[in-house]
Amino acid sequence: MIDPRAVVDPTAEIADDVDIGAYSVIGAGVQIDSGTWVGPHVVIKGPARIGCDNRIFQFASLGDDPQDKKYAGETTRLEIGNRNTIREFVSMNRGTVQDGGVTRVGDDNWIMAYVHIAHDCVLGSQLVLANGTSLAGHVHVDDHVSFGGFTLVHQFVHIGAHAFTGHNSALTGDVPPYIMVAGSERTRPYGVNVIGLKRRNFSADQIESIRRAYKILYRSSLRLADARIELVRLAENEPVVQPMVDFLANTRRSVIR
Repeated sequence: MIDPRAVVDPTAEIADDVDIGAYSVIGAGVQIDSGTWVGPHVVIKGPARIGCDNRIFQFASLGDDPQDKKYAGETTRLEIGNRNTIREFVSMNRGTVQDGGVTRVGDDNWIMAYVHIAHDCVLGSQLVLANGTSLAGHVHVDDHVSFGGFTLVHQFVHIGAHAFTGHNSALTGDVPPYIMVAGSERTRPYGVNVIGLKRRNFSADQIESIRRAYKILYRSSLRLADARIELVRLAENEPVVQPMVDFLANTRRSVIR
């Protein structure tokens, strides 16, 4: 299963059925679980753990040092879950001790060519990152988010579940759950991600509740603090709104409005 032209460190832990292509380099401290396919010319540096049934295409670079001037060789990690597709020239860096020391990617993610995931990012599951998406350090992404091509995300931004970004978006603030945003100079909200919610079997009533929440947050002219109060009241009877309430209560940066 390992091409003889690949270079695999003897301390790497590779499941018996893992495929590793020609000229790939697997470093010390790397663990690759069952069913994963590693194409040619891939570099994986440890400490890193790659889960089951991933597909990693040529020229990907996973687990190299964080691009952070404060990094001084400390032991940090990259953790990738199961069933992810990682296309050509994707780069993922390990974490830093200034954060949790781990860059983490969940399960069932579709990560297209030239995507960059920087140090200390925490990504959920069932995400789509279109070509050229770049996440700066410490970005958190919840489940079922879709990024349009060449989206740029500022460090420490948090993106809520089921959000959607248009192509060439530049995100400098947090994006609440369910919201579509777009804009290369000033990113703005553009409504609820209705198509995505329908694909995930949200009911018509749930989508209507989310639309009411969107109007409170973005169309009511309320200050953010007052909008939060109204959303709390709405969530008492419409629980699908509760993720927005929780998100706004824990935001670390300004929310895109």
